[in-house]
Amino acid sequence: MRLALALLASACAAAPALAAPGYTPRDIVEVRNAGWTRDAVLYQLNTRQFTPEGTFRAAQKQLPRLAAMGVDIVWLMPIHPIGEANRKGSLGSPYAVRDYRAVNPELGTEAEFRAFVDEAHRLGLKVILDWVANHSAHDNPLTVSHPEWYTRTPEGALMSPQGTDWSDVADFDYSQPGLRRYMTESLAYWVREYGIDGFRCDVAGYVPTDFWETARAELDKLRPVFTLAEWEQRDLHAHAFDATYGWGWKEAMQRLVKSGEGAGPIRGYYAGQSETWPRAAMRMVYTENHDQNSWDGVAAEIYGPAYEAAIALSFVGSGLPLIYNGQEADNDRQLKFFERDPIAWKEGRYDDLFRRLIALKTAQAALHNGRFGAAMIEVPTSQSADVYAFTRGEKGARVFSVFNLSPRPHAVTFEHARHHGSYTDALTGAPVRFAGDESLDLPAWGYRIYTETK
Repeated sequence: MRLALALLASACAAAPALAAPGYTPRDIVEVRNAGWTRDAVLYQLNTRQFTPEGTFRAAQKQLPRLAAMGVDIVWLMPIHPIGEANRKGSLGSPYAVRDYRAVNPELGTEAEFRAFVDEAHRLGLKVILDWVANHSAHDNPLTVSHPEWYTRTPEGALMSPQGTDWSDVADFDYSQPGLRRYMTESLAYWVREYGIDGFRCDVAGYVPTDFWETARAELDKLRPVFTLAEWEQRDLHAHAFDATYGWGWKEAMQRLVKSGEGAGPIRGYYAGQSETWPRAAMRMVYTENHDQNSWDGVAAEIYGPAYEAAIALSFVGSGLPLIYNGQEADNDRQLKFFERDPIAWKEGRYDDLFRRLIALKTAQAALHNGRFGAAMIEVPTSQSADVYAFTRGEKGARVFSVFNLSPRPHAVTFEHARHHGSYTDALTGAPVRFAGDESLDLPAWGYRIYTETK
């Protein structure tokens, strides 16, 4: 036994020392966010539904209003010609692309689209295009000129992406180098020729991550761009995307609204965000978008009496907020997806709220996006099962928010001094001081947002 131990000790002494494993902090990623994304608020615009005319020319007239709201980035749903083969409805889905380098004549001419982008830039707005890289229309000329670029059934026919009912589109095969070059060059075309500022990438997880990484590197050679992935995967932030969908936020909010269980689901979402996602990862959060409106229901009905609180939390919590077209006008119906179905514009109940929240996000550095903003620090309360309270920012420049995420009214007291200081109510302008003996009355689904004064 002694001999065995001696031999083992000798072997260990002779073995070379192992190098320390490399470590990259979570807040270090390769994608460098453009400065104009710092406090950005997204506005999703469906050109077909946005005006009675459904054109770029008509939508352009509304750009000053969006700029005055404080919107920073206008996300245009796909603007390309739509396939006719297997078309759904009379006008088809804008996600069935027939030509990646042309403009849908339903929406206007190339000159009118260029004028839309130029006017947006003149007003200080950025424009991103919805990009459908995973599939094309069945009658896209690529199906004839490059049939090898498409996934096939065992019988050799074009096929929709597996597991979907997207019968109007044919799935691409990204093992083909020629397809990758074509798609990258098409992305670059819109940046180079029209000055597009980035892309929202449809079902980004259905396309290989290394394609997106290569494409992003090529686009950044032309100009700083912003990219949003319709997917929820942290690795997409490393080399490809500024932002990903925060589906978990929407699911947590809708769960607690439906169940009435209190703040637990959203507390869990933010905890997961803090523990597992890079600080630089911008997570897009929303109370409404085109998919939800078309297939699930109207936001005001889904959230009911919690709707205003959900909107407010999407702006003051960690996340990149989205406003869906017509949301500021209290659009109260599901817009038809495959037809012309213009929004009925009116002065909405929440229009002023959106403006106030955008102004707050712009003015308060703590609320900025990704690495530009501050972490959320929870402030425990006497009603923590239902109430979620938190600060963001350094002392002297904090934002303190308290949300009753339940259908029950509460008188709330606070258990620690994490928030103590002098504040202003961000929505009413009233001065407030927290020193340790306060009780805050919150109605069901009530909330308060305070900004610190020095």
